[in-house]
Amino acid sequence: MQLAAIIVSLVLAVVGVALFARAIGQIYRFVRLGQDVPAGTRTNDPKQRTVTVVKEFLGHTRMNRWGIVGVAHWFVAVGFFTLVLTLVNAFGQLFQADWALPVIGHWLPYELFVEVVGTMTALGILTLIVIRQLSLPTRPGRKSRFAGSNFGQAYFVEAVILIIGLAIMTLRGLEGALAGVDHYEAGYFASYPLVAAFHGLSVGTLQNLVYLVAMIKIATSFIWMITVSLKTDMGVAWHRFLAFPNIWFKRESDGGTALGALQPMTSGGKPIDFTDPGDDDVFGVSQVEQFSWKGLLDFSTCTECGRCQSQCPAWNTGKPLSPKLLIMSLRDHAHAKAPYLLAGGGKTMEGEEKASEEQLASVPAAALAEAERPLIGTAEENGVIDPDVLWSCTTCGACVEQCPVDIEHVDHIVDMRRYQVMIESAFPSEAGTMLKNLEKKGNPWGLAKKQRLEWTKEVDFEVPVVGRDIEDLTEVEYLYWVGCAGALEDRAKKTTKAFAELLHIAGVKFAIMGGDEKCTGDSARRLGNEPLFQELGMENVAALNMAFGEDDEDESTKKPKSAKKIVATCPHCLNTIGNEYPQLGGDYEVIHHTQLLQHLVDEGKLVPVTPVEGIITYHDPCYLGRHNKIYTPPREIIGKVPGLRNEEMHRHKERGFCCGAGGARMWMEERIGKRINNERVDEALSLNPDIVSTACPFCLVMLTDSVNGKKNDGKAKESIQVVDVAQLLLDSVRTPVDEPPAGQADAESTPEPEPVK
Repeated sequence: MQLAAIIVSLVLAVVGVALFARAIGQIYRFVRLGQDVPAGTRTNDPKQRTVTVVKEFLGHTRMNRWGIVGVAHWFVAVGFFTLVLTLVNAFGQLFQADWALPVIGHWLPYELFVEVVGTMTALGILTLIVIRQLSLPTRPGRKSRFAGSNFGQAYFVEAVILIIGLAIMTLRGLEGALAGVDHYEAGYFASYPLVAAFHGLSVGTLQNLVYLVAMIKIATSFIWMITVSLKTDMGVAWHRFLAFPNIWFKRESDGGTALGALQPMTSGGKPIDFTDPGDDDVFGVSQVEQFSWKGLLDFSTCTECGRCQSQCPAWNTGKPLSPKLLIMSLRDHAHAKAPYLLAGGGKTMEGEEKASEEQLASVPAAALAEAERPLIGTAEENGVIDPDVLWSCTTCGACVEQCPVDIEHVDHIVDMRRYQVMIESAFPSEAGTMLKNLEKKGNPWGLAKKQRLEWTKEVDFEVPVVGRDIEDLTEVEYLYWVGCAGALEDRAKKTTKAFAELLHIAGVKFAIMGGDEKCTGDSARRLGNEPLFQELGMENVAALNMAFGEDDEDESTKKPKSAKKIVATCPHCLNTIGNEYPQLGGDYEVIHHTQLLQHLVDEGKLVPVTPVEGIITYHDPCYLGRHNKIYTPPREIIGKVPGLRNEEMHRHKERGFCCGAGGARMWMEERIGKRINNERVDEALSLNPDIVSTACPFCLVMLTDSVNGKKNDGKAKESIQVVDVAQLLLDSVRTPVDEPPAGQADAESTPEPEPVK
């Protein structure tokens, strides 16, 4: 028995280690097929990046949001890496049944560690197995996050971990029996029932059992290693290694998610100068090898857990997009095409093959066939990603927020959109109208710029305009960036007027642009039209810098006299100006109107006194919440309005559900599945609210449209309102004429809201 166990174990170990080393080399060469990234963007602040990896792994910062799943996975993950010495111990036991690691083998703290982690690893994987079985996608619909995952691979990995966990504890029981342990001891506190079960067996029998179980443990470990080495696209196994570099190389070194700003377009690792693009510049992604190497690493790291899929508004409303299936499709395509690319295959800018027929002669036929597939194409065209998948995305960021291994789904989707828009001119026709309006009129509705100031005639106080009423912004505290929707869309204008009135009541000095400003370019950029975004952005940056008196320096400080403070009622404007305009040379302090209003309420400059009766539920705008982490101010304001009772929807804050307007979807028809705004409103109506509130003009439009439709169908009560938080606050701040004006109440000074940077 002993000799057979030694031979089997050593043979499997040698083969496993050799194949694993080869697989690591293959994955490295595969990832390097991707394009370079701009210098320093993935390697800056290495110390902080390392801290981030340690925090995300040991803290399981994403996984632990899922309760028992996170705890179970923590023990499985920690056990995989920290119980490796039990594998070394098993090799020793093949030659001497009672062998133990030198120094620490019988050290009580080490024995306790093995007992705890070994037991919890086995229980952890059992828990995950049960959860998977309870969540099987056997019922109609899309409720299971595992729909589309490779179940055979998952079962294999789960079985391996369970067998190894049970083997570790069985060996502990045999070790105790061999050592003659005949009563409860701390070092065997978990495995003592097994020690007792083996008690009484002969020494020879115990030794043979040790050889057998040690062989099972070793063989299982190296069969797993051989299997994953032969299948380098097996994300459910490889993520336990690739997650570490994927997190280390994430976009934000401080651990932030890849949300907020989109990255500038690059070609060959260098930003594209759209004023004078190079002849060899590649616009967007039309071949899988045009993704960056970080993109290819992303694809290989996907563990198929489906958390992204479970949160995706497109998937949850019957559309073809699943972030998980998108990444899996890109991974499978990239790995299948890799032999062709590694042989020098690929197309030049002129569409000619880079490699000769001789160089490609040894490439498998399957890889050559994969290379012929279009990256974006319908099923009839044998495309890897269907166009409907690409255009279903709202860029809400739920996938990125939930991914435990920091895959950057939104960036990859936008990169593919860029090629489709800029090179193929292939995008939903309705969006073309929006782009033309932006090009000609500077706003998505195509309205004349003079209409941007029409709302100022509808309030009974003066709204200072830069360049007309004041020379520049040195005379005021804030520039109020009204935005296209806030100035031109009737429902959003109510928010604009309410916010302006609140600032007036609070005595805050502010001004607005004079109508020459243009759309920030958010929708153009997320649709994929990067040149248009840059054109709009640079014009706005120039106008803003002039308005802030950039060239009017204080003689003592040699700095602009006015602080560049901007407040915006639109989260999309907030995100673009605060997070993306620095890419174009515009650095400003940007806050959301709910942040400023909360500050004014806390200071006592706005005092909500008039009750607003009813049940209210608040909808988190994606670009305010997930993209910019602003969740508290709107809720704080609602909490200060007397008479309101706030009821949270099931999906809120980090797990909030999109209204359907982001990612330029505001300007596209929704023809597939259930409308996203209807899904969200159905969730809101399940609480029987009197008021649905939000803090974004896009959300306001989408939710209002759905509520009105349901009123017409008799599915919503006529009295229900959809309003911005600013409108709620204004209704409560307005007081009878015999009461003192709001703003005179004494209050302790509170810190100003932190701007988006």
